[in-house]
Amino acid sequence: MTGNTITRRDFLRSSMLAASALCLGGKVLPAAGRENAGSAPNIVVIVSDDQGYADSSCYDHPKEVSTPGIDRLAEEGVRFTNGYASGYVCAPTRAGLLTGRYQQRFGFYTAGDSRTGMPTSEITVADVLSKNGYATAIIGKWHVGIEPEYRPLQRGFDEFYGFLGHGAHDYFKLDITDEHTSIYRNDKPINDTGYLTDNLAREAVSFIERYQKKPFFLYLPFNAVHWPLQALQKHIDRFNTGDKNRDVYLAMLVCMDEAIDRVLDALKRTGADDNTLVIFFSDNGGAQKNLANNGALRDYKQTVYEGGIRVPFIVRWPGRLPEGTICDEPVISLDVMPTVCAAAGAELPDDRVYDGRDMLPVILGQAKEPLHEALFWYDGTNQWAVRVGKWKLLSRTGSLELYDLKSDIGEKDNLKEQNQEVVERLQQTFDVWKSQLAPTISKAKRDRRTPGTPGTDAPKERNRR
Repeated sequence: MTGNTITRRDFLRSSMLAASALCLGGKVLPAAGRENAGSAPNIVVIVSDDQGYADSSCYDHPKEVSTPGIDRLAEEGVRFTNGYASGYVCAPTRAGLLTGRYQQRFGFYTAGDSRTGMPTSEITVADVLSKNGYATAIIGKWHVGIEPEYRPLQRGFDEFYGFLGHGAHDYFKLDITDEHTSIYRNDKPINDTGYLTDNLAREAVSFIERYQKKPFFLYLPFNAVHWPLQALQKHIDRFNTGDKNRDVYLAMLVCMDEAIDRVLDALKRTGADDNTLVIFFSDNGGAQKNLANNGALRDYKQTVYEGGIRVPFIVRWPGRLPEGTICDEPVISLDVMPTVCAAAGAELPDDRVYDGRDMLPVILGQAKEPLHEALFWYDGTNQWAVRVGKWKLLSRTGSLELYDLKSDIGEKDNLKEQNQEVVERLQQTFDVWKSQLAPTISKAKRDRRTPGTPGTDAPKERNRR
């Protein structure tokens, strides 16, 4: 693929090219910010939690939704209309994001696998960037391992403020409790006060201010707008939708949006803005439990329908990438690691399969082929999906459904009977991919699996990027 033939250093050396119609509509990028093209960029990855696809005002949205902070990212960057999370629940997506690999390759299928922990044989994006001179921090929700060997400071991060897991956390009770609900600063639990979303913004701004003279990687995974529904009264008072729970959800969204704005202001105030790549997306589709709105998409979190996996997805890099544009190319959260490493000029390890792809050539209009031949979702049971081009085949409890996402984003018209050849082709594509996967890490731990046994990465697949 074109996106894989351009090297990281080539990208940093290259001038901005004329954009193709794929994402840029024939526009030529401005020269602003090129003076910093040779310096290592800062990286900020912001992840919301259970946010509805229609709960950003830069996407189609109900009238009560207003997110100027997220909109600011879209106005100054590229908004994807086919952005996906690699899991339909929180923890698997986070494992895939951190590694650039389908999390199922190392047995991480469900939220419950976070109780075992992401295997220590996996190399994280923080590991790679740290070795390339970056200061690294995670501020927010970890959710990929609780035991000491699985914690952030053992996975490439220099600093940690947040909680280890599991999915939900009280937004007001921030005192020391147990290992998975206490707030940590680095490797020690602490007593804190305030509202958790505000605190995450405070810590993120502090990190930016302290490392403004050194390239940094900030991973900011909010737990907002995940249940429980808890918000500051000043934000709740702004809404009167007729549903008090929806009002609280929107208040939580407002606070997170303001936190994103504070981070962007800190980047500008410290002079880091023009040399910072920011990526924003939600860890899965909106949750029905917290009154999220997925707009035209079918269903919610915990399903492989579009409402469970298609998410708001925005990439911003002032002076390097186009502003205020829309890209229809399908991308997935696995693409974050290869993209930020490409921007940083950091080489990925060559001893394993990377499923993510560098998004930058697509955004710049340099890609002549699709970024992904296929995208996959699988929870280790009978629920799975594969997307190839406009077609999406999915299975729920063994029953196959086929949708044309180009004409039917709401997945209302099952075209399985009329397109048996497509069904067979996508089923085979999924089966081949599935054959490469590992057993769940909980089972692998019980079996004390060793490298080279069936289900691990086969040597013939290594270096395939």
